[in-house]
Amino acid sequence: MSALVCGKRSSSIFEELAHTPPPSVSKRARCCFAGAASPTTAALIPSPALSTPYFDGNDSGSSVDIHKVAAHIAHLRFLFPEMDPQLLQRALEESGHDLASAVKCLNALRLESTEINLMSTQSKTEAVLETRPQVSAEGITNDCKGATAPIQPAEEHPPRDKSEWVALFVRGMMNASDMNDARSRASQMLGVLEKSITAHAGVEAMKSLHKENTTMKEKTRVLLGENNLLKRAVAMQHERQKNYDEICRESQHLNQLVSQYQEQLRTLEVNNFALKMHLKEAQHSRSIPGRFHPDIF
Repeated sequence: MSALVCGKRSSSIFEELAHTPPPSVSKRARCCFAGAASPTTAALIPSPALSTPYFDGNDSGSSVDIHKVAAHIAHLRFLFPEMDPQLLQRALEESGHDLASAVKCLNALRLESTEINLMSTQSKTEAVLETRPQVSAEGITNDCKGATAPIQPAEEHPPRDKSEWVALFVRGMMNASDMNDARSRASQMLGVLEKSITAHAGVEAMKSLHKENTTMKEKTRVLLGENNLLKRAVAMQHERQKNYDEICRESQHLNQLVSQYQEQLRTLEVNNFALKMHLKEAQHSRSIPGRFHPDIF
C-alpha cells in the first residue's frame, strides 16, 4: 500500500505543478531597502519600539547604537532562521537600519527563492516526463482502456508477496503516460489486489474447513469406537445383572424350600415323639408279659 500512497502523492505534485503559474520577471526587483513599513510587516514585529529606526537627530550626523543593531539582527534571525546572518546584516544596513523595511525586503527575497525552487522542480519534472519512454497510441486510448494490457499478466499470475506487489505498483505508475492513465492503472491494480485477497481468503477458508472437517471425522471415529466399547460394557453389565437376579430368585426359592422342610421336620419329630410315648404306655399296660396284645398285631 506504500506504493499506492506514493502514487497519490506523486499525482498531487503533478496537479500542483500543472496549475502553478510561472513567476514574473518583475518580482526579482522587489527588494527596496528604504520603503515605509506596511501593515503586513508591522504585524511580524512584536513591539512597536523596534519598528522605529535607531538614529539620534538628523540623518546626516547620527550614530547607530550597537546594542540596538544587535537586537535588530537577533530579531531578524528569529523571523528568518534559514537565511545567512551576513545577508540579514546587509539587508538591515541597506535599509538604513529600518527593521520594517528589512523585514519587507527579506520576505520578498524568501518568496522569490521559493518561486525559483518551484520553477526548478517543475523543470526537473518536465525533463523526467520528456525522457520517460512514451507508450504507443495503440496501448493507451483517451478513456484509458489501454492501461489494462500491462496489468493482465498480473491478473493471470498475481504477486505472491509484498515486495512483488510493490514492484507491480511502482512499475505501473512509471509506465503511466498521464494522470488519467495513472488513475486507471491504480484502480485496476487495486481490483487485482482485491481479487487476490479474496481468492487467498477463500483458499485459506477452504483449507481451514477441510482441516476442521478432517479433525471432526477423526473425533467422530474415536467417539464411535468409545461408544461401541460402552455398548459392549453395558451389555455385559446387563447380562451380569440378569444372572444375579436369577441367582437371587433361586436363592429365595431355596430358602423357602428349606423353611418348609424344616417345618415338616419339626412336625415329624413331634409325631415320632408322640408315637414313642404311646409305645411306652402300651408296653407298661399290657396284661401278659412277654406277649403282645393280639388286637395290636
